[in-house]
Amino acid sequence: AGTPFWKLVLKQFDDLLVKILIAAAIVSFILTLINGETGLTAFVEPFVILLILAANAAVGVITETNAEKALEELRAYQAEVATVLRNGGFSILPATELVPGDIVEVTVGCKVPADMRMIEMLSDQLRVDQAILTGESSSAEKELESTVATNAVYQDKTNILFSGTVVVAGRGRAVVVGVGANTAMGSIRDSMLHTDDEATPLKKKLDEFGSFLAKVIAGICVLVWIVNIGHFRDPAHGGFFGGAIHYFKIAVALAVAAIPEGLPAVVTTCLALGTKRMARLNAIVRSLPSVETLGCTTVICSDKTGTLTTNMMSVSKICVLDSFHHGPLITEYSVSGTTYAPEGIIYDNNGLQLELPAKLPSLFHLAMCSALCNESVLQYNPDKACYEKIGESTEVALRVLAEKVGLPGFDSISSALNMLSKHERASYCNHYWENQFRKVSTLDFSRDRKMMSVLCIQKHTQIMFSKGAPESILSRCSHILCNDSGSTVLMSTSIRDELESRFHSFAANETLRCLALAMKLIPMGQQSLSPHDEKDLTFIGLVGMLDPPREEVRNAMLSCMSAGIRVIVVTGDNKSTAESLCRKIGAFDHLEDFTGHSYTASEFEELPPLQQTLALQRMALFTRVEPSHKKMLVEALQHQNEVVAMTGDGVNDAPALKKADIGIAMGSGTAVAKSASDMVLADDNFASIVAAVAEGRAIYNNTKQFIRYMISSNIGEVVCIFVAAVLGIPDTLAPVQLLWVNLVTDGLPATAIGFNKQDSDVMKAKPRKINEAVVSGWLFFRYLVIGAYVGLATVAGFVWWFLYSDGGPKLPYRELMNFDTCPTRETTYPCTIFEDRHPSTVSMTVLVVVEMFNALNNLSENQSLLVIPPWSNLWLVGSIALTMLLHVLILYVPPLSILFSVTPLSWAEWKIILYLSFPVIIIDEILKFFSRKSYGMRFGFRFRRNDLLPKSERHDK
Repeated sequence: AGTPFWKLVLKQFDDLLVKILIAAAIVSFILTLINGETGLTAFVEPFVILLILAANAAVGVITETNAEKALEELRAYQAEVATVLRNGGFSILPATELVPGDIVEVTVGCKVPADMRMIEMLSDQLRVDQAILTGESSSAEKELESTVATNAVYQDKTNILFSGTVVVAGRGRAVVVGVGANTAMGSIRDSMLHTDDEATPLKKKLDEFGSFLAKVIAGICVLVWIVNIGHFRDPAHGGFFGGAIHYFKIAVALAVAAIPEGLPAVVTTCLALGTKRMARLNAIVRSLPSVETLGCTTVICSDKTGTLTTNMMSVSKICVLDSFHHGPLITEYSVSGTTYAPEGIIYDNNGLQLELPAKLPSLFHLAMCSALCNESVLQYNPDKACYEKIGESTEVALRVLAEKVGLPGFDSISSALNMLSKHERASYCNHYWENQFRKVSTLDFSRDRKMMSVLCIQKHTQIMFSKGAPESILSRCSHILCNDSGSTVLMSTSIRDELESRFHSFAANETLRCLALAMKLIPMGQQSLSPHDEKDLTFIGLVGMLDPPREEVRNAMLSCMSAGIRVIVVTGDNKSTAESLCRKIGAFDHLEDFTGHSYTASEFEELPPLQQTLALQRMALFTRVEPSHKKMLVEALQHQNEVVAMTGDGVNDAPALKKADIGIAMGSGTAVAKSASDMVLADDNFASIVAAVAEGRAIYNNTKQFIRYMISSNIGEVVCIFVAAVLGIPDTLAPVQLLWVNLVTDGLPATAIGFNKQDSDVMKAKPRKINEAVVSGWLFFRYLVIGAYVGLATVAGFVWWFLYSDGGPKLPYRELMNFDTCPTRETTYPCTIFEDRHPSTVSMTVLVVVEMFNALNNLSENQSLLVIPPWSNLWLVGSIALTMLLHVLILYVPPLSILFSVTPLSWAEWKIILYLSFPVIIIDEILKFFSRKSYGMRFGFRFRRNDLLPKSERHDK
């Protein structure tokens, strides 16, 4: 069962800053009640605080509930019904009623209803597509004998049918050995439940920063209270207890001033903006904080099938005998096109395009045999706008080849084919051949023959077409078809040797899966085939097929490497296939050979611990992997303080996706993978990951900028209240005014800082360390300086009004300091002057205007405003204008001005405000200048010193 709703809500308030704020709201509420205040103003402050917190919690709850759906979607992979032996006969029952020991029958297209052991074959072979569980690119053949492998992985368990996989060929019976949670799928669901979500780096930083702030705030609050103990007995408070409460209220105001209330909201907004930008890059982010984690990614574990490749088998090489007259001449053709779409070109030896491939006898017969000796279906799916297969992927590849070869006859045939609708085009040529011939009999594939044959009739000829493993077909061929003349010649030893060497080079050097095609004339009247007919065949040709790599992967991988991110390819396929694919991508060219960089899961597990650690640091390829290994790999890398992004599309990938710092699912993948992930690639493309990483880095830089902006403004507020308390002058700002400044006037520009442009060299830098502080020492000093100035300017505005303003009382400074004894002394002015709203309005406005100038300082960390002018971020300019407009509104509109206890200002007062505010720009320009001058030196030193530490110490969190 999922987490109950109330727990999710409570979880959002489990944050130190939030707790302090709640405490402040409650205290402020109690104090107003003790003082006997009533009316609107009494409840404004606690109400505003709670409102902010409620909004914040709502965002959190929404993102959390989405994650819970992941486990629900796993159920979609469980078959609904099963054909079961009950009461002496087979009947169809709901799959949920199966129990271990039941006998179940499965056929082509069936979803396997439970984990079952094979007990009987009802056809020559049974093949299952178990890619969603193991990630293998080809279907697995099942047999009755149990495996002898030790530490067998799912791929080795050839006598077990796994729940949720699909039967693609044959028919068989099996006995149920596991249902529900005891299936391979069920164990995935359990491991998803037991995976703890790691906090993202930014979340950790903000939490650390929050607890640091909380301690500082608590300290200052206590200090302010203690400093003023002498004033508790002042007559103005009406007794010691009243004084204690009065200064406690100041301490609460300090807490409100010091906590950046807007911070969680601004972080969320900034991440949401980033998410929108990423969606345009085909990366759909499901959990906001992961946007920023992407920026620190150090290792990407990428699935091979479907991410680096297209996960669609396609014929890439054809080999036929060209002519025999001048010694045997073997020709190779290459075929373009990497998907099931019937679009592709056939090229000859010299790389020239064949205009009409079907005019060449060998290719013509090759297409005919591919179309007829075939059990699969190729169709167009308009919903997904792509071509799809039913049946074996190798057979579908042959169907697509027949479409690419086209039909014999007219010169205009190719343009005519292009005018068909996609639905008709999908199998047009295949249907042509199926209409020309009538299938009479089929001899299914069997393991001992390793081939399949069909008997077809066309008018007055009967032909048997065969396809199978090259060694089986070649040994049965007595003749071979010539491509130049269309004649058949006797198969000589030299031709056979030459074909065998081509087949071995296809298989070994290019790791293509090879099939040979052949045919034979059968006397009329024969109605059925037997294995005895499969001899004296005429060899047509050899085809090599593969799951082809995506074209844009190479550049994406190279850009990862320049950004200091390592790519590890993880796959369920075998080692040689994967190594040759990695060579084809061209991104691993810097590795002369894969020794020490490529491991199978079992090789890796056998290594001693120290060797495993070294292997993890060098690994580029991890093969023969099953779900638990993926999760193990992620954990092992995280243990070495790597930030891991893991891609996956099958149900098998879900636990690892959930465990990784960033789980990346494929758009075409299973719903389970998507809901366990943090990000979904709409186009399944590895290149989109790289674009998303750049975006994640840019977002982090902007986050850093506005955190600093908000912190320096909060330091200013604390300084202001602290200085006022130490000097013993009246309260400069009311808590509700502080809240206004914190939320509205800081919030808008801070959000706009999130729109700062991405640096041009964002993908040249190494990933930042996860434990790098958001605000480092020198920066913190910079912001203390700025903050101190902000605070002093605010107090200065307040004092100026009392001492020098033409509209003010022009008091001597001593009188201002002893304001609280006013009622007990003879004075030349009324004591009510200290309740005038002008001075606090001046301070509040100084605070707002200083902040606006400070926002401009944050366009860049170290670049001067002369280099990066304000208009480089128009959002910021707009937000400053809007903030000032809102501020003027509360000053000059009566009900609002009463609510915030402010009053309209004169032009003379505005002039002083500007004089006090502008210097913040000059101060920061000087600090930036020092940063630029000494930053390089200091950075270089710090970097070298870091490298002297052993890896483990350096990464300690």
